[in-house]
Amino acid sequence: MKVCSVTCITVSITSIAMQFPHLVTSFFYETGIFVSRTNQQQQKKLILSRMTSSTAGADDGKVRPKKVKRRQFVGLAKAVDRGQFATVYQPLGKDGTFTALSGLPNTAVPFTVLGIESSCDDTGAAIVRSDGAILGECLASQNHVHEKWGGVVPNLAREAHIQKIDLVVEEALRKANMTIHDVSAIGVTVGPGLEVCLRVGCNKAKALAMAYNKPFVAVHHLEAHILMARIPCATSNTPVCLPPTNELHGTTQTLDFPFLALLVSGGHCQLLKCLGVGKYVILGGTIDDSLGEAFDKVARVLGLPVGGGGGPAVERLAKFGDPSLFPLPVPMANRPDCDFSYSGLKTSVRVAMLNLRKERGLIDDADELSHQDKANIAASFQNVAICHLEQRLRRCMKMLDETSDIRSLAVVGGVAANTELRNRLQALCEKRRWRMFVPPPRLCTDQGAMSAWAAIERIMVGSSDDPSNQEVFARFPFADIFASDEASRAQAAAS
Repeated sequence: MKVCSVTCITVSITSIAMQFPHLVTSFFYETGIFVSRTNQQQQKKLILSRMTSSTAGADDGKVRPKKVKRRQFVGLAKAVDRGQFATVYQPLGKDGTFTALSGLPNTAVPFTVLGIESSCDDTGAAIVRSDGAILGECLASQNHVHEKWGGVVPNLAREAHIQKIDLVVEEALRKANMTIHDVSAIGVTVGPGLEVCLRVGCNKAKALAMAYNKPFVAVHHLEAHILMARIPCATSNTPVCLPPTNELHGTTQTLDFPFLALLVSGGHCQLLKCLGVGKYVILGGTIDDSLGEAFDKVARVLGLPVGGGGGPAVERLAKFGDPSLFPLPVPMANRPDCDFSYSGLKTSVRVAMLNLRKERGLIDDADELSHQDKANIAASFQNVAICHLEQRLRRCMKMLDETSDIRSLAVVGGVAANTELRNRLQALCEKRRWRMFVPPPRLCTDQGAMSAWAAIERIMVGSSDDPSNQEVFARFPFADIFASDEASRAQAAAS
């Protein structure tokens, strides 16, 4: 009888899911079936406790289980260190200090860094000076390679990186009127990203660092996005000479730690409390799709060209639409935390399109909706997607208002280039009397300057890495700075 009951229930749920996938998705996430009430309460207490703390490297004294079961994390934010990852980003030592494994340039005067970026589908290199001036840069786009496939094809991206990496580095140096001998240090993205692509840039940087005896910095891709909000706006080419300090060169227009960061990109969607270089506390993250991923998928559903990215394509189309015509549901409106979810919204868009096609009598798959219909759907999606961000951000700001002195928000990542998102978040910050920092649109997306600047920030705190044994990492979450049990990571790697 029990087997029959379970079978019947399973068949019933399956049949409902096939007919109304958006309703089932919304039901599961809104009612918390994927997250128990106990887990929600525990997570909220954890967020509050971390908001009130500003110390790093504390050891909770707990031994992590030999094998962390996946079901413990169902319904929780992805890419968050809970002891399940064998490798995490943790540039600080156990004593809370940095180590210069490959030496440091002279930080008493402005210095230059060659930054290399190849984490996904663009090959970038830049020469950045420590006062924030971008002296030379080059970016080789792969839009023409991947457009016909509707997304990035890893092996094609790798081949394109191999073809362009040498030319891109040489062009960045040429524009800066420098040679590799003139560069003070080299930084390169080592993760997270597509491993086969990361390896191309990393191998190039390692070879240069070892051949020319340059300090080497293994850059975390997400940290690089975050730190771009701190890059000073250079107003002069005149070098700034300062005595050795713990500050950056030319800090007059730089965002100071601590601050709140909203990271919105193609692979991640996170709210982070940024305490310092290498010190980050994740207050909220996506439990399924990132915002950038949702934009890409909606662009494909609408049949838009995605060679230059689904986000820009949807944003351009949305300018011609009415965002109120399709009442799409705001995800997880009743869930009391700072996490995100875009999978259900993406499904709602697909269902709205199918229903509209029926209304328009479009039976043949070759029949397309009108430009105006597509624009209305794009505008409605973008509006609700940003509404979801605003709701979670408002909740996070409120908690920080009550528990800390943080009143600065950095909006970073590729999606931060979206004009509508920037304008609405600026209005939110002004209403709450917060300051918002966001890089120029061209510096929001992946490029070499972000790797160079992140390397500069690491160097200024006395941190560098050993190029001889540096690896790349497809998954590379920020370390939980409130737990430092390395033994449990070794167990996790072996399990």
